[in-house]
Amino acid sequence: MITLSPDYRPSKDEEFMNEMQLAYFRQKLLLWRMDLLKEAGETLASLSEGGIHEADLADRATVETDRAFELRTRDRARKLIIKIDMALARIEDGSYGYCEETGEPIGLQRLEARPIATLSLEAQERHERHEKIYRDD
Repeated sequence: MITLSPDYRPSKDEEFMNEMQLAYFRQKLLLWRMDLLKEAGETLASLSEGGIHEADLADRATVETDRAFELRTRDRARKLIIKIDMALARIEDGSYGYCEETGEPIGLQRLEARPIATLSLEAQERHERHEKIYRDD
């Protein structure tokens, strides 16, 4: 196991996806996952506090709308956790950081911004253009 200094950031001067970079992204993904799980626990605790006690119908509707929004947010977080787990699996199998379409490096800037990325920027743009052309309007 590699110990990272708190100020370590992957650099283009290093070998792509060396042990330090893999440890950096593993740590980043694990912290992100932990934050999402903590938020989910807080939401569950909030929702299990009981029913809606607002007497006013407008207040009750507001509370129900807020709860529905929170549940949609948690569902998105659940899907994100799945993607984080898949990224962690790619770190373990050695395919992390490489485009699943072309096999080329995804790029440190893209991974820094979106550590769950599976496509290089060029491949992602091609994919989005293809979706735009063939989507059902």
